[in-house]
Amino acid sequence: MTCTRRTIAGRETNPIGLGCMSLSWAYGTPPSDEDGKSLLARALDLGYDHLDTARIYGDGHNETLIGEALSGQRNRFFLASKTGIIVDGKARRIDCKPETIRGALETSLRLLKTDHIDLYYLHRRDFTVPIEESVGALGDLVREGKIGGIGLSEMSADTVRRAHAEHPIAALQTEYSPMTRNPEIAVLETCRELGITFVAFSPVCRGLLVDERPDPAAMPKGDIRPNMPRFQGENWAHNLTLAEAFAALAAREGVTAAQLALGWMLARGPHVVAIPGTSRQDHLAENIARWDWEPSVALVAEVDALINHQTVAGHRYGPVMQATIDTEEFEAA
Repeated sequence: MTCTRRTIAGRETNPIGLGCMSLSWAYGTPPSDEDGKSLLARALDLGYDHLDTARIYGDGHNETLIGEALSGQRNRFFLASKTGIIVDGKARRIDCKPETIRGALETSLRLLKTDHIDLYYLHRRDFTVPIEESVGALGDLVREGKIGGIGLSEMSADTVRRAHAEHPIAALQTEYSPMTRNPEIAVLETCRELGITFVAFSPVCRGLLVDERPDPAAMPKGDIRPNMPRFQGENWAHNLTLAEAFAALAAREGVTAAQLALGWMLARGPHVVAIPGTSRQDHLAENIARWDWEPSVALVAEVDALINHQTVAGHRYGPVMQATIDTEEFEAA
């Protein structure tokens, strides 16, 4: 079976894009700016044409890096960024007021060295502002030509429907992998029904569904994963066993574990794209090398039987982060 290219906000892209967060933040010490720029240039040469960033990634560093690295090559890639999580010193807040959105966009345009962002997301739901008001403000920016489409991140099917009624939504982004099945409750189908592209971040479960699996005890300072329940104690030991069995399935099929995770993802439907992130050029090449491969129905069923929301141990987020998420949750057993 062969996977095909996708359409996001009216533009055709490779179904595997690049999540750029790890070039600035989240997984330990990020690469130098020189190495980050080299990776971005290599990504375009390898066929990546969908780059995903956000203001929160390194507090503007990620957007700045992309702007500096790819200035003059803007027509070679589809650019997505996000707003809604605001940094105030060491504190953060969620703010999706119309005036905040407009100000944040102007800053992002400046840092990215562009006059147009193809897809602009609300990074989180602001429960103090009606979603219709926030989306209405983004609709104004679409009409002004400053953004090409509106995206939502980590939001529920109900929120997506309300937003879509205000202005067409181009994409919904949330975490999705064989180990994170929450989108299967409602938003994956809602996106298919409404013609919205579903963008999956962390499709290899933050480095768990790869051939070189990380050791949480050895992760450097600044890595966010040791604070996540799935990477802790007995949960980690259990999930590592699942990951090892998953990697064995991949090896049997002649692909890497990451390639199996991405193929499984794209087999969920023609409206699905994945944006794995990496700061390593070997992983960059690996992730896109089999972009057009789609696993058989039988192999997908094997993955689903091995790893699903009932077999994985631990939640994807701790209580503080979880409180900011609008995405549906499975009921406790």
